[in-house]
Amino acid sequence: MDAQALLEVVRFNEQGLVPAIAQDAETGEVLMVAYMNEATLRQTLETRLMTYWSRSRQEVWVKGATSGHTQEVREVRIDCDGDVLLFKVKQNGGAACHTGHRSCFYRKLEGGRLVETDAPVFDPARVYRK
Repeated sequence: MDAQALLEVVRFNEQGLVPAIAQDAETGEVLMVAYMNEATLRQTLETRLMTYWSRSRQEVWVKGATSGHTQEVREVRIDCDGDVLLFKVKQNGGAACHTGHRSCFYRKLEGGRLVETDAPVFDPARVYRK
């Protein structure tokens, strides 16, 4: 699907955003969910590097620009309603989450409490200098 064909069917919300799921192209593991606007979707399709819109910072966010943990697009899908995008990606650097975990979904509900399912891949304090 070329950029224009995709843009014609994407249904952005009232804020001009659409949820974007990043999934490991090899394993199927869901790595993260973020948002895109039209400009970041176009940039992602052109560069083949995941580029999101940061709602908290109100700015373009190229995944891995600071950490080096980039996401290369392998496949693009859209849901039946046109209001959610799924990107199958190659996760470089081992971690998608700013907490240092491979996936943002590193906790599960078990016995009435949240349990971490895996250890961080990197120390965010060292990577982001916080």
